[in-house]
Parts: sequence; structure tokens; C-alpha cells
Amino acid sequence: MDHRLLDILVCPVCKGLLDYRRDAQELVCKADALAYPIRDGIPVMLESDARKVEPVELGR
Repeated sequence: MDHRLLDILVCPVCKGLLDYRRDAQELVCKADALAYPIRDGIPVMLESDARKVEPVELGR
């Protein structure tokens, strides 16, 4: 994942910052508790493809 791309990507729902989780190949929005998948190095920034993240995963 290109770090320059990470610097400009935001959550499509709330426009908040995203955390890159390399091991899971996801971009996570803590504010909305959504994880956007990265497939073949390309972030899929569609709310319909996002996975709901459990509070325990967010450290809450």
C-alpha cells in the first residue's frame, strides 16, 4: 500500500482519518467502526463493502 495514498484517503462516510492495518489488509475508520478492504493493493472505499468492526477490535 502506497503511503502517499494513505495520506490523502479518508472515510467516505464521515471524512475521518483511517488506520492502515497491514496484517488484515484493511483501512479502519474508528469513528464509524468500519473496515474497508484492500484487494490486490487497491482500497475498496465503498460503504457497502465495508465490514462492521467490533468495539473490542478498536480497543474501546
